[in-house]
Amino acid sequence: MPAYTVKQLARLSGVSVRTLHHYDEIGLLAPAGLGANGYRQYGREELLRLQQILFHRELGFALDEIGRLLDAPGFDRIAALTAQRERLLASARRYRRLARTIEETLAALKGGTEMKDKAMYRGFDAETQAKHEDWLVDRFGDDMRARIEASRAQFKDWSQADLDRNQAELEAIESGVADALKQGLPPDCAAVHSLIQRHHAWVGRQWKRTPTREAYVGLTEIYDEHPDFRARYEARSAGLTEYLTQAMRAFARQALT
Repeated sequence: MPAYTVKQLARLSGVSVRTLHHYDEIGLLAPAGLGANGYRQYGREELLRLQQILFHRELGFALDEIGRLLDAPGFDRIAALTAQRERLLASARRYRRLARTIEETLAALKGGTEMKDKAMYRGFDAETQAKHEDWLVDRFGDDMRARIEASRAQFKDWSQADLDRNQAELEAIESGVADALKQGLPPDCAAVHSLIQRHHAWVGRQWKRTPTREAYVGLTEIYDEHPDFRARYEARSAGLTEYLTQAMRAFARQALT
């Protein structure tokens, strides 16, 4: 793998020399070392880190937030790229549907075609979300409907950058737990406890209240029972659903009232 000078990396990536110098100064992207001529040298690892920086910038993250994410103990580059790819593909599919809706609407307005009323709203599909909400109400009773509405009201003022940061934090937590499972760490050990503490705080932000022991243990039942959650965790790592819920229950016993 050849080493790149800062000027060569700037040409390769499209990032200015001044910006690369700034990233070095703030500790976001340090060079691999200095060449015999005293110039900064960047290798494969630095190129991959710069790619992650640029992906997160595209998603609206601030530089200090990017640094914290990339340097977090549980950060997994492959998992991050996989999640970013899925978000981009999902967005691309949605935008294709919306573009098709626009095209059909334009054609109908110009008198060239007929358009069914329902087709006017293709791409704004909330069917999946509605199914999830109905499952929760069926499983936990009518009180769940009010909690869902409260959660929805909280998110309506969030920007896309806020939502992306929120998802990235969850991704970092779940990657860390999956790594702990692969390493054979007990679900109630200190390292996993720290990750679950972050998860508990993340859940609290979604609920707009701190989960009690009973509520947090109740969440483990959702993870265990709902096929979408189980499929998501098992796709990341076999046995992750059970491991995560065991860790959450251990945390609830040790830290919550």
